[in-house]
Amino acid sequence: MLVIWNLSLFISIVCLLIGLLKRSWPVLLLSTITSIPIAYYFLGANNSWKYVGFAPILLLLLTVIFWFMSKKNRN
Repeated sequence: MLVIWNLSLFISIVCLLIGLLKRSWPVLLLSTITSIPIAYYFLGANNSWKYVGFAPILLLLLTVIFWFMSKKNRN
Protein backbone atom coordinates (compact mmCIF):
# COMPACT_ATOMS: atom_id res chain seq x y z
CA MET A 1 0.00 0.00 0.00
CA LEU A 2 2.83 2.37 0.83
CA VAL A 3 4.44 1.71 -2.56
CA ILE A 4 1.24 2.73 -4.35
CA TRP A 5 0.93 5.87 -2.22
CA ASN A 6 4.56 6.85 -2.92
CA LEU A 7 4.14 6.12 -6.62
CA SER A 8 1.03 8.29 -6.73
CA LEU A 9 2.89 11.13 -5.01
CA PHE A 10 5.84 10.82 -7.40
CA ILE A 11 3.65 10.75 -10.51
CA SER A 12 1.60 13.68 -9.26
CA ILE A 13 4.67 15.86 -8.67
CA VAL A 14 6.35 14.91 -11.94
CA CYS A 15 3.15 15.54 -13.92
CA LEU A 16 2.67 18.87 -12.16
CA LEU A 17 6.16 20.02 -13.09
CA ILE A 18 5.86 18.82 -16.70
CA GLY A 19 2.38 20.32 -17.02
CA LEU A 20 3.55 23.70 -15.77
CA LEU A 21 6.63 23.75 -17.96
CA LYS A 22 4.80 22.68 -21.13
CA ARG A 23 1.51 24.40 -20.19
CA SER A 24 -0.31 21.18 -20.95
CA TRP A 25 -3.76 20.74 -19.43
CA PRO A 26 -3.97 16.93 -20.00
CA VAL A 27 -0.79 16.41 -17.98
CA LEU A 28 -2.14 18.67 -15.23
CA LEU A 29 -5.36 16.66 -15.24
CA LEU A 30 -3.31 13.51 -14.71
CA SER A 31 -1.56 15.24 -11.81
CA THR A 32 -4.94 16.14 -10.34
CA ILE A 33 -6.23 12.59 -10.60
CA THR A 34 -3.11 11.04 -9.08
CA SER A 35 -3.14 13.48 -6.15
CA ILE A 36 -6.66 12.50 -5.04
CA PRO A 37 -5.63 9.41 -2.95
CA ILE A 38 -3.00 11.46 -1.13
CA ALA A 39 -5.45 14.27 -0.46
CA TYR A 40 -8.09 11.84 0.76
CA TYR A 41 -5.62 10.42 3.26
CA PHE A 42 -4.74 13.84 4.66
CA LEU A 43 -8.34 15.08 4.92
CA GLY A 44 -8.78 12.84 7.96
CA ALA A 45 -5.93 14.49 9.86
CA ASN A 46 -6.71 16.58 12.91
CA ASN A 47 -3.89 19.05 12.42
CA SER A 48 -2.71 21.49 9.77
CA TRP A 49 -1.86 18.63 7.36
CA LYS A 50 -5.57 18.45 6.52
CA TYR A 51 -5.07 21.42 4.18
CA VAL A 52 -3.08 19.14 1.85
CA GLY A 53 -6.49 17.68 1.04
CA PHE A 54 -7.35 20.81 -0.91
CA ALA A 55 -4.49 20.32 -3.38
CA PRO A 56 -6.61 18.50 -6.02
CA ILE A 57 -9.06 21.40 -6.03
CA LEU A 58 -6.25 23.84 -6.75
CA LEU A 59 -4.80 21.53 -9.38
CA LEU A 60 -8.20 21.17 -11.04
CA LEU A 61 -8.59 24.95 -11.09
CA LEU A 62 -5.15 25.27 -12.69
CA THR A 63 -6.09 22.58 -15.22
CA VAL A 64 -9.26 24.44 -16.20
CA ILE A 65 -7.33 27.70 -16.58
CA PHE A 66 -4.79 26.02 -18.86
CA TRP A 67 -7.61 24.38 -20.83
CA PHE A 68 -9.26 27.75 -21.43
CA MET A 69 -5.92 29.26 -22.43
CA SER A 70 -5.28 26.46 -24.96
CA LYS A 71 -8.81 26.80 -26.33
CA LYS A 72 -8.36 30.56 -26.68
CA ASN A 73 -5.01 30.13 -28.50
CA ARG A 74 -6.59 27.79 -31.08
CA ASN A 75 -9.05 30.43 -32.24
